[in-house]
Order: sequence, then C-alpha cells, then structure tokens
Amino acid sequence: MATVLAGYVIAYLAASEALYYRQLHTQGEDAQASAGMYAFGDAILFVAVFGVVALFPTGLALYFLRAFKKFWNVISFASLAFTVTGPVAASVIVLASSQRADQSVLAIWAGLGVLRTLLTPLLAPAFVIAAFIAPTRFSCWALVGAAAIEGTIGTYAFFRWFSGLRLI
Repeated sequence: MATVLAGYVIAYLAASEALYYRQLHTQGEDAQASAGMYAFGDAILFVAVFGVVALFPTGLALYFLRAFKKFWNVISFASLAFTVTGPVAASVIVLASSQRADQSVLAIWAGLGVLRTLLTPLLAPAFVIAAFIAPTRFSCWALVGAAAIEGTIGTYAFFRWFSGLRLI
C-alpha cells in the first residue's frame, strides 16, 4: 500500500514540476494578456501529467484489489455507465455547433461536453490496464468495451478538433 501512495506522490511531484517549468517559460506579455487561457492550459497540463504518471500506481492498486470480486463488478458497471456519457457529450457538441445561439443551454452543455471529451486520453488506457488485471471474464470484457468506446470518442475528438478532416 505504501508503494501505491508513493506512486501517487511521485505523480503529483512530476505534475507540479511540469507545471513549474511551463510557468517559467510563459512569463511574457502573452501570458499576462490571456491569463485565464494560460491558467486553463496549466490545469490541463497538470491533470495530463498526473494522469499519465498515476497510471502505474493505479494499476498496482487494482492488482492488490484483485481478490475482491464485488469491487470489480462495481468498477465494471461504473466504467460502462460513465463511458456512455462520452457519445452523449460528442453528440451535444455536434448539435451545438450547428446552432447559432451562444448563450443557449445547449451551448453550456457543449462546453461541459468538451471537458468530458478531454478525459478520454486518460480513461482509455486506464480501462485497458484495468481489463488486463480484472479477475472475472465479465469485468474484463466490460472494461475492454469501455476502453473501446473511450478510444472511439478520443479518435473522433482528435479528428474533429486537431485535424483538417471533419467527420461531421
């Protein structure tokens, strides 16, 4: 258990260090003029680095919890329930992008959908790691399904926002 906690402390320190170096190199006028945008970028950087480094201690914690079958059933159902929000978020984003009203309820939900979609690069590998560790066949396949859905949403988001290719 101490190894898992030490892994999370290392993940926190790595994310803090990455954030420190980013702030060292973004002290210009651009950062002052767009302080909110830079703060959001800092938050995303911290979560991304922490999430990637924390995959190892999370996998180790899941390995230690292998003997608890009820835990894995709950994790399997929870992963599938949460993963369903990915396609819903993508659909709301597509629907809102075809609307004109900037202050509509749909636009607010689309903003939350973007935040949900930003989680997919962390959730997909986490679900794959959990699927390899899962002790029951149902848990394994449920986590593989959740990882596949997250991967699909992540691929869609990549092509939607970072590529010239528009799927919809």
